Amino acid sequence: MTKPAIWYFDIISPFAHLALTKLDDIRAYRPVELRPIVFGGVLKAWGQLGPAEIAPKRVHTYRLATHLAEAMGVPFRFPPSHPFNPLAMLRLLTALEGDEHAVAEAFRLVWAEGRDANDPQVLGLVAIAGGQPDAVQAIGYQNVKDSLRQNTEEAVAAGIFGVPSLLIDGEIFWGVDAMAMACDYLAAPEEFLGGEMARVSTLPASVQRQL
Repeated sequence: MTKPAIWYFDIISPFAHLALTKLDDIRAYRPVELRPIVFGGVLKAWGQLGPAEIAPKRVHTYRLATHLAEAMGVPFRFPPSHPFNPLAMLRLLTALEGDEHAVAEAFRLVWAEGRDANDPQVLGLVAIAGGQPDAVQAIGYQNVKDSLRQNTEEAVAAGIFGVPSLLIDGEIFWGVDAMAMACDYLAAPEEFLGGEMARVSTLPASVQRQL
């Protein structure tokens, strides 16, 4: 049985919205499991700041996402505020077990229509798309909160450092711009085992910045 690729995402990421449109390219080689995680938890685990937490990088990131969406022809509009608290939506998508239709609807509403991820109507539409209209109630369930936390911890343990990320056979492909590389890996994984790819994978560091 072919081991599925795992796509780790957080609704807070505009680049996840764009990468979602490329998942069919991955599915040509492997089934893909959609797994919500908390980006803030990933950042904390690695001691990082998010792009929106660095003022000039925040503006650059928003403009980059907007420009890339236009170049890709993907409907795109930022929600009313960003960053926002993604936990309600992430817990809902966790309760829906990463249902593909629910995830697609969540990103469409938040990142194509620019709606508030915490709007009860938006959450309700996502639950309907997932085939479980009553799933909104599960947002407050402890087992759902625990599952989302476990997803995040498992992602970090696997080396995931950002969203969106694909995990394929233990290899990490981070961001929408790595989707093409992920397809090349799936088509010819042996190409990643030798030559310059192998050399840079074990390249030593000659200096370490003191924090």
